[in-house]
Amino acid sequence: MMRFAILALLVAVASCSRSQNHVVIQNKGSDTLVNLAQAWAEEYKVIVPHVGIAVSGGGSGTGMAALINGTVDIANSSRAIHEQEKIDAEKNNNGKVTEHIVGLDALAVFVHPSNPITELNLEEIGCIYGKSGKCLTWSDVRPGTVVPGCQDNKIIRVSRQSNSGTYEYFREAVLGKAQDFKQGSMDLNGSREGVDMVGKTPCAIGYTGMGYVGKEVKSLCVAKDKSMPCALPNMENALSKSYPISRELFMYTVGTPKPEVQAFLDWIKTDAAKTITKNSGFVPVQ
Repeated sequence: MMRFAILALLVAVASCSRSQNHVVIQNKGSDTLVNLAQAWAEEYKVIVPHVGIAVSGGGSGTGMAALINGTVDIANSSRAIHEQEKIDAEKNNNGKVTEHIVGLDALAVFVHPSNPITELNLEEIGCIYGKSGKCLTWSDVRPGTVVPGCQDNKIIRVSRQSNSGTYEYFREAVLGKAQDFKQGSMDLNGSREGVDMVGKTPCAIGYTGMGYVGKEVKSLCVAKDKSMPCALPNMENALSKSYPISRELFMYTVGTPKPEVQAFLDWIKTDAAKTITKNSGFVPVQ
């Protein structure tokens, strides 16, 4: 019944297109979600021609700022909204914030294909990235490890900028709320940039949403601790949460969405939209 109701709403919206002006939905935020959101927007434009969706990235923090300021209809985020962000958005816009879970993701940790390491646990990853971590070379991580083409065997840490939801989630899930990142990492703007950098740099290690990882890098099998088996970042392990750095992906609205916005959010729950989610490398919400 839910599917038929959504389709009926879409037909009703589309049927009004001749008498309505073109409507543009502003959608901004997470770089992890930007490609998926763009793919949704393009398909939705085919179904409902008079509704355009302007998608832009900039990071989850950018999306939250836009939600607070009331300059977007939908904010994308790869981490949950902060309590203060929610308070500010509701105060400034005189409405309640609504959270929409639109997908699941495994935050892949990856290295250059020449790196002999194939798996790490969270403690070892924290030793590499954490402020208190002592792992500066690959042999510090695993004694005797030598990475071909890596000068001095020194680890190059590829990370994200602090407005990134991926950055925040990684810090919380791997380093813990009480610990910050070690200084001296290469902090890049986008998800794809990190993959490209590690793919060209034998010494490097990086992290990003699994939908961005290609054959130019090697995803590591990650274990929660030394006593647990490791798991690869894939759809099955993200859904079962056997991969220890799995997360939800969000869209946020504030107040009562305009009919066109609500129709789009409802469409994201359909099988057609879920197919796009899967094809983009993420797990559709069941």
